[in-house]
Amino acid sequence: MLTLTAENKKTLFYILIAFAFSVAMRFIWVYQFGDYAPFHFHNQLMINTNDGYFWAEGARDLLSGTGTNPDAKEFYDKFHQLNDLSPVTTAAAQLTAFFAKILPFSFESIIFYMPVFLSSLVVIPIILIAKALKNLEMGLIAALLASIAWSYYNRTMAGYYDTDMLNIVLPMFLLWSIIWAVKTNKDIYLLFTALDILVYRWWYPQSYSLEFSFFGLILAYALIFDRKNLYNYKLLAIMMFAMMNTHGYIRLGFVLAAFYTFKQEKYDKYLYYILVASVLGFFVTGGFEPIWAQLKGYVFRDSVSSTDKGLGLHFFTVMQTVREAGHIPFETFANRISGNTVTFIISLLGYVYLLYKQRVMILSLPLLGLGFLAYVGGLRFTIYAVPILAFGMAFLITEISQKFIGKIKFLFMMLLTLGVLYPNYKHIEAYKVPTVFNANEVKVLDALGKKANRDDYVISWWDYGYPIRYYADVKTLADGGKHSGAVNFPVSYMLTHTQKEAANMARLDVEYTENKFKFQKEHKKEIEDKNLTIFSNIEDMTKDYGFKNTNNFLRTLASNIKLPKKTRDIYFYLPYRMINIYPTVALFSNLNLMNGAKGKQPFFFASRNFKDLGSKIQLAQNIFVDKRTLQLTLGNKTLPIRRFVKTYYTKGMQLHKEVQLVNFSSDISVIYMQNYNTFLLVDEKTYNSLYIQLMVLQNYDKNLFEPVIMAPSVKVYKLKI
Repeated sequence: MLTLTAENKKTLFYILIAFAFSVAMRFIWVYQFGDYAPFHFHNQLMINTNDGYFWAEGARDLLSGTGTNPDAKEFYDKFHQLNDLSPVTTAAAQLTAFFAKILPFSFESIIFYMPVFLSSLVVIPIILIAKALKNLEMGLIAALLASIAWSYYNRTMAGYYDTDMLNIVLPMFLLWSIIWAVKTNKDIYLLFTALDILVYRWWYPQSYSLEFSFFGLILAYALIFDRKNLYNYKLLAIMMFAMMNTHGYIRLGFVLAAFYTFKQEKYDKYLYYILVASVLGFFVTGGFEPIWAQLKGYVFRDSVSSTDKGLGLHFFTVMQTVREAGHIPFETFANRISGNTVTFIISLLGYVYLLYKQRVMILSLPLLGLGFLAYVGGLRFTIYAVPILAFGMAFLITEISQKFIGKIKFLFMMLLTLGVLYPNYKHIEAYKVPTVFNANEVKVLDALGKKANRDDYVISWWDYGYPIRYYADVKTLADGGKHSGAVNFPVSYMLTHTQKEAANMARLDVEYTENKFKFQKEHKKEIEDKNLTIFSNIEDMTKDYGFKNTNNFLRTLASNIKLPKKTRDIYFYLPYRMINIYPTVALFSNLNLMNGAKGKQPFFFASRNFKDLGSKIQLAQNIFVDKRTLQLTLGNKTLPIRRFVKTYYTKGMQLHKEVQLVNFSSDISVIYMQNYNTFLLVDEKTYNSLYIQLMVLQNYDKNLFEPVIMAPSVKVYKLKI
């Protein structure tokens, strides 16, 4: 019969307390919005992260498909279509589908609450690490703090259905197994460490860099502190086998073989040969290439990318517009890690002191280092430093509390813990993020899914790609994973150019996209063996239409050019919310593709916090519209306007427009969207763009488009050519 020691009972008790606390804090958002109708669809709360719809699509397709082989025809019978990019082979989708099969809850409830419970598992390795350091109270405090710290909470709250729900849990388990391996030298932790890496890679393929950092630090630790201990080299070798850049089952085979070998003392004489073989296997399989790719993507970034092959086209890089990859101020950096700048500094000092007292915690530096990369590489990385600096703060609290005895010691420890938790709790209370789409927008997509075929394309900006695919079960040109500059250029071009140019580009880009899928499938071996360059759709179009200069090709889109044969329908999804990002959308096509020169920035300004001052309307601090003369004041300049447009809905929800022409010498028009409480200032190019004409004004060319759904929140049009 298994008996628990007093220490093990205490460990389990602390884990349960920390886990329950973490879950409870994540239910605050549920309590705040549980009855808010716009956040519900089909009586279920919707998720609040765009990427979540990617994994949800894969899980849905796994549950609906009739086969398990994604290359088999029967797998696509019900939902999953060829070339729809559904992530049916990813860990998040597979785990979700598994939970959906075994749990008695709706699919929507499972994806909404999975981050609540899975992310809270982080308390387990934190407390187990503390147990190895003989300081369980430190583990409890660190677990409480880490589980609700700003950035960790933000990316694992209720509804934040994304890989982040295990992206810290798994490396913390890896740190736990490494620490216990180094401290105990038990063979079982060799296997635990390797299996941790295999599971982590399965869940998050981008884990290469962190795994490699752990390997490097263990190597340094062994050489400096314990170079004669053969166990350390066994640990390094089995880690390297687990880290190779090849199929998981192959790596598992190498891991099990290595584990069996290392348990046989007679094979110790071959240890260094095995270690060298593992390192060679890592590099031969291209293990370092993904690490370098990540560094280039987040640290060594350019605003414009180009290639020296083909036409050498230049494209605007998406990383320049992704907030989570941008630079952040120090205060934000500190708050996201520890909840407060002062707490952050104290935690950092406590961590340094912990390293001095427990040198094995040096092995946690990769996580801290990756977290600190956020200061130059983007705020998303801060979550990696959260549990490590939580140890620093918790260690200081327990050390200071040692000065007291009895109940006073406990009371003092509790007060200090509550003090460091409070800023994070206040952040949770105030962090009232919305769902990705509101109920009205989702109703439009649900209705569109009933009108469109599953092989049809819906065109919109990449921010909305995943939700469109999930709710309407259609294809998109761009989404949260497919949004390179080359992919975004044609979509941006469609949304920000005239209806004729947009229509021609839409048909071209969709048909070229499908043809490229077909070509890549039919010539897969040739592409891999000869490393053939796959050019962008824009480059292929330019060449196919007989041009060497893409700018010249683009000019032809305003005319009646011969288009590819139509193979499917195309819809435009134009949400009102896109007004917020229109200037960003325009960046991607406002570019000379031949030399990378950026064009003149379009004039676009939106105001919702305007004031009626009687004779004037104040749109911003230094922007006014004179109601009598219809002149525009921008700072010290007074300018005429080209036209003043007022839009409003009748009781029957029909859009009406009042257009007042003022001065054709001006390039700026004012649009007042009465029901949206929004003023727009736009130049003539923007005014004539597809987005403004179709979404804002509903002025559509009947030869090119037909309205499908005309809801105030979203306008959907079908392309007729």
